[in-house]
Amino acid sequence: MRFLIQRVRPAEVIVAGSVVGHIEHGFLVFVGISQTDTEQIADKMVKKLIGLRIFEDAEGKTNLDIKTVAGSLLVVSQFTLYADCKKGNRPSFTHAGAPDKANALYEYILQLCRKEIPIVESGVFGADMKVSLTNDGPFTVILDSDEILA
Repeated sequence: MRFLIQRVRPAEVIVAGSVVGHIEHGFLVFVGISQTDTEQIADKMVKKLIGLRIFEDAEGKTNLDIKTVAGSLLVVSQFTLYADCKKGNRPSFTHAGAPDKANALYEYILQLCRKEIPIVESGVFGADMKVSLTNDGPFTVILDSDEILA
């Protein structure tokens, strides 16, 4: 499982011309799910996400987590996080999870996040989405379950 996390002010997702998710301040999280991911992996990844201290404190140091700053989450499924570009110029997505399994895990991740954070918005699984954001910092972090859980 991979999370690409961007600290944002603001971010939104548009599907078919309509805004389906919008936050003013917090994390935009792109979620990639592989063939081997499980709910147990999702539990650990969400715990790590919620605990990330990448907001600045009064001294300008990144010491605060999303709960402390009353931030929101915008969570978007993105299978292309599992693009394999080793051969040729056309990425392969054979490591990405099958759509039915990936959607179930994506919904599970949303449920976990909503237990922890008051405002959790989302994209639409499998839809053609237009994502707009202002990266605050810029600050971007990648969480990969292969590294975190090793």
